[in-house]
Amino acid sequence: MASKEGGMAFSRKSYKLTSDAERSRVTGIVHEKLLSDYLHRVFASPDQGPAAATSRKPLNFQNLPEHLDQLLHVDEEEEESQEQAEGRLGPSTVVLDHTGGFEGLLLVDDDLLGVIGHSNFGTIRSTTCVYKGKWIYEVLISSQGLMQIGWCTINCRFNQEEGVGDTHNSYAYDGNRVRKWNVTTTNYGKAWASGDIVSCLIDLDEGTLSFSLNGVSLGTAFENLSRGLGMAYFPAISLSFKESVAFNFGSRPLRYPVAGYRPLQDPPSASLVRAQRLLGCFQAVLSMELDPVEGRLVEKESSEWQLQGQPTILLTLAHIFHHFASLLCEVYVVEAVLMSFLLGVVEAGPPEQAQTVVHHVLDLLWLFMEDYEVQDCLKQLMMSLLRLYRFSPIVPDLSLQIHYLRLTIAILSHEKSRKFLLSNVLFDVLRSIVFFYIKSPLRVEEAGLQELIPTTWWPHRSPREGKEEVREETSEERLRRRAYERGCQRLKKRIEVVEELQVQILKLLLNNKDDNGGEASRYIFLTKFRKFLQENASGRGNTPMLCPPEYMVCFLHRLISALRFYWDEYKASNPRTSFSEEAYVPPQIFYNGKVDYFDLQRLGGLLSHLRKTLKDDLASKANILIDPLELQATTMDDLDEDEEPAPAAAQRPMQALAVGGALPLPRPGWLSSPTLGRANRFLSTAAVSLMTPRRPLSASEKVKVRTLSAEQRTREDIEGSQWNEGLLVGRPPEEPEQPLTENSLLEVLDGAVMMYSLSVHQQLGKMVGVSDDVNEYAMALRDTEDKLRRCPKRRKDILAELSKSQKVFSEKLDHLSRRLAWVHAAVYSQEKMQDIYWLLRVCLRTIEHGDRTGSLFAFMPEFYLSVAINSYSALKNYFGPVHSMEELPGYEETLTRLAAILAKHFADTRIVGTDIRDSLMQALASYVCYPNSLRAVERIPEEQRIAMVRNLLAPYEQRPWAQTNWILVRLWRGCGFGYRYTRLPHLLKTKPEDANLPSLQKPCPSTLLQQHMADLLREGPDVAPSFLNSVLNQLNWAFSEFIGMIQEIQQAAERLERNYVDSRQLKVCATCFDLSVSLLRVLEMTITLVPEIFLDWARPTSEMLLRRLAQLLNQVLNRVTAERNLFDRVVTLRLPGLESVDHYPILVAVTGILVRLLVHGPASGTERATSVLLADPCFQLRSISYLLGQPEPPAPGTALPAPDRKHFSLQSYTDYISMEELAQVEQMLAHLTSASAQAAAASLPTSEEDLCPICYAHPISAVFQPCGHKSCKACIDQHLMNNKDCFFCKATIVSVEDWDKAAHASATSSAA
Repeated sequence: MASKEGGMAFSRKSYKLTSDAERSRVTGIVHEKLLSDYLHRVFASPDQGPAAATSRKPLNFQNLPEHLDQLLHVDEEEEESQEQAEGRLGPSTVVLDHTGGFEGLLLVDDDLLGVIGHSNFGTIRSTTCVYKGKWIYEVLISSQGLMQIGWCTINCRFNQEEGVGDTHNSYAYDGNRVRKWNVTTTNYGKAWASGDIVSCLIDLDEGTLSFSLNGVSLGTAFENLSRGLGMAYFPAISLSFKESVAFNFGSRPLRYPVAGYRPLQDPPSASLVRAQRLLGCFQAVLSMELDPVEGRLVEKESSEWQLQGQPTILLTLAHIFHHFASLLCEVYVVEAVLMSFLLGVVEAGPPEQAQTVVHHVLDLLWLFMEDYEVQDCLKQLMMSLLRLYRFSPIVPDLSLQIHYLRLTIAILSHEKSRKFLLSNVLFDVLRSIVFFYIKSPLRVEEAGLQELIPTTWWPHRSPREGKEEVREETSEERLRRRAYERGCQRLKKRIEVVEELQVQILKLLLNNKDDNGGEASRYIFLTKFRKFLQENASGRGNTPMLCPPEYMVCFLHRLISALRFYWDEYKASNPRTSFSEEAYVPPQIFYNGKVDYFDLQRLGGLLSHLRKTLKDDLASKANILIDPLELQATTMDDLDEDEEPAPAAAQRPMQALAVGGALPLPRPGWLSSPTLGRANRFLSTAAVSLMTPRRPLSASEKVKVRTLSAEQRTREDIEGSQWNEGLLVGRPPEEPEQPLTENSLLEVLDGAVMMYSLSVHQQLGKMVGVSDDVNEYAMALRDTEDKLRRCPKRRKDILAELSKSQKVFSEKLDHLSRRLAWVHAAVYSQEKMQDIYWLLRVCLRTIEHGDRTGSLFAFMPEFYLSVAINSYSALKNYFGPVHSMEELPGYEETLTRLAAILAKHFADTRIVGTDIRDSLMQALASYVCYPNSLRAVERIPEEQRIAMVRNLLAPYEQRPWAQTNWILVRLWRGCGFGYRYTRLPHLLKTKPEDANLPSLQKPCPSTLLQQHMADLLREGPDVAPSFLNSVLNQLNWAFSEFIGMIQEIQQAAERLERNYVDSRQLKVCATCFDLSVSLLRVLEMTITLVPEIFLDWARPTSEMLLRRLAQLLNQVLNRVTAERNLFDRVVTLRLPGLESVDHYPILVAVTGILVRLLVHGPASGTERATSVLLADPCFQLRSISYLLGQPEPPAPGTALPAPDRKHFSLQSYTDYISMEELAQVEQMLAHLTSASAQAAAASLPTSEEDLCPICYAHPISAVFQPCGHKSCKACIDQHLMNNKDCFFCKATIVSVEDWDKAAHASATSSAA
């Protein structure tokens, strides 16, 4: 092997130890005395003092091996002592007993040191026990859930409910519940968190047992342990489902050793002694140089040392590594010796010097050791480094994390080592994503946040949209806030140092200039990165196998920083390309098969289906031909994929799941020890090639496309060449010819968008919980302080309790406010917000470019639309109130572009997935709830606005009508009768679950979109009838369902026996009520905007629509306004889940419709509406009187109502209903009272034979042809909307003619 960093290339064969005959010639390279002095300095004995220098034996390369053997000699007694340790029984190599020492189902790592719970409460113990002496082992906490860690005897019996500490002679510490367990339980210790290390100590000489957390003793937990014959204690753990830990019994150096306590597994003392001595020799070589001219030794700094090909130094190093190489393959030696040495180098000097020394060391390792030895050493080195980083405590200056990251950078900046680690270790063996994570401290005092942020502060009210205004802060509060903000800024600067180091690591991994000795690092990284995405995309639901979302969040931000750095760097050298601010993913990547999207759903459905149905479009627009044979093979693979037999290694856990057991884990979970490999089969979705297209191509475009898996791709396959466009093959005519940037960066960008979709958004929402906790405790503290001020001085007992509560809340708020500062600095900082905003804009541009390709837009993965929706939601809801989205550059333009996408694609026929269509509809519904985003909808081009409203007015039966109706209601809210409220009047005294919900926003109607709706309803003869019929049908269904459900609820409430109403039934009931109210509001809006649809009877459907509307309004009024009726009784119950059910919302909606029909309309229209309303048999004038608080007169023989009974009246809601609106209601009541009296006086008795046989409410007025059956016009018109058969004889109705009894009689008589 050759070293490039040393300045010269050396073959290992030149530096093998020479034969005896050659040694004499070699020693003549330098003066014998100088050589002897040099070798004595390098291979100095530990006990050699200055006096021995005069009497020492001359050294040369002939007697050096003998001297080196003496130097490395270790007493045999010392070696044998570690084989037999008094007080311990079992194998010298201590692991978890996966053959018999377990209970339940557990997944165990291949090294038998990491374990994941896979059942309710599984238990496992070690293979070695102790009965005498002082012993210690460590547990690395990977998840902070329910676990009990400690010791047990072999006679302890456990099950799925009882674990370590729940039986006699078993003892445990539980940091999740902060308790200790031995049959009974008491408070003990501190809460642990992921990344902590628990030390378990047992003193069998004194009979005591204790625990430590991150090296800090928690005190003695148990005393008077049972000892004697047959009493030996095993390390053991019980853990619940998906919890995980990793044990260190001594196979690696203990992180927190305790004086007097021995690890269960003895360290390799002899190897350590030899390694330390050899390391001293190696350091001596690096710290001096030979000067043959002057004949002297020159002291040098290690960073200044250069490998210049001097034979004496090379032979010296060859002798050192002859012994050192085998030792550097031992895990313990690598961590205890090599790691300590390299960390010392990093801590001692500036990063540049440390990096130089580390490069010298790595050069020499690759030069003097066999490849497999170096590779094994590097693997163990990175494993140790990752463990140290992951399980380091958080200290105020984050110095531990900084040192570990700097060493990682120094190692990865060595080209040969970086490529090996990328190809074989970082993603295959290690969970390298850990390096990009900064864990949040659970205990702020240990993290030093009290010193960093001495003054705490919390907002008195969150200034989010829809909440009350923030009260003006006092001068004291202002001082506290500013001091708190200064502390937060100090914390942020320290976190930024770590983040910058993490970005440097990714910059090294994304380097594409290091292709001298093979593939560049970036293309190796792309392969591994794609496999990482595949595992997390395909393994949803299998939590232990997934990357934790908190790791994903940090990795995404660092990846975006590194990506944008290289993107803009490429722009600087290639002016015709674009800046990262203009980045997007070209649409051809989605259909040319060069990038694998696994089984992720496309907008148009399955990929195999799209290839079949859009193959002609691919050929004409993108010059891509789907090979029929390859397509058939790919389709069959897709069909058979679920039936394919799994590898044996993957089948073992499934087999054991059925019977229970502890298993070697085929690939480790994210929550267990990050040490093992993962071998996944990577599937390619590509099956495309270029064809001779329908449009002529130039010679440079006629390039074959190979179907390659990610592992098979080369740089040329990704970047392309003059004959091949790489990832961008198949460019549609709408896309520019000039590339955006390097193709490899486009694939990284695509992966970043996918990462956000997989778990980042979910985690961003989860971390908001800390802010919510602060608000909850702040509110509780304010309430307590108010009670203290109001409490009488004589009630000292109450004052004492309130003061105690005040102290508890204050302490909790101090703790939470410091944690919140960490969360804001690490997760919700301004820079993180800009990253998410940049990702949102990338998705918007990608969707816009994809949309221009026409039918090929269907190939885009669904997650691009999901990320656009979710990232906007995160920016709006998660980063406030500290940072506002309005501060971001181009904010209004971005809102408008997103509005255009939602408006166009919520009803896009190219999108077939039900989930994504629902997401688009819900996003648009939420979008129109807020003033800023609603104004953005109004700013999109007029034709897009009209198209959106036209889609909203399409018949409800063909799509999710509830969300559509909600959108229309939001456009009207604030304009309707009594419809200016944010929360219902009867709910004002209750606290909303989340005041930032879209439904709780202040009204912000859109007159512009209302006008578009009015214009469209007037546009054609069929638009308004089809829309309104669907609204009326849904109103009829929703209100009928609501009435049926409250009948069941009332019956259940009246039963004598104790019973419970299903909460789901209550929720559905409330939903039906809310839908009824919203549908009534849509009808109110329609009547207000286009009254002629109902009142202009020159229209063929107006009379029918008005009669249907009157029928439904009367039904609603009768059900809701009757005294002591079903609705009234259920409202009085105030059941949880039915909070929104009340008289006010539904009655004001009905009143708004009636007022528009009977008061605001023209005289002719008012007359028609009045006649139809009074003609309906369900009309009751007392329902209208009820609106103004006029009770129904008691029926004869019934008791009078209670005098204190409160009656509903619109006059009681003067804060919500204006005096003008009340006057209109009174005018309507007077009008109906007069019209009803006139109609009663003018009505003539009608015989039963002349009434419609369907409704018995109206006289017969229509005859059906050809059968001759009769009914009223209202019944037949409504019937013919859905059915063309006669009511009675089922004959097909050809026509309907007017029928008048008198005219028919006279015609009959004249004919006779």
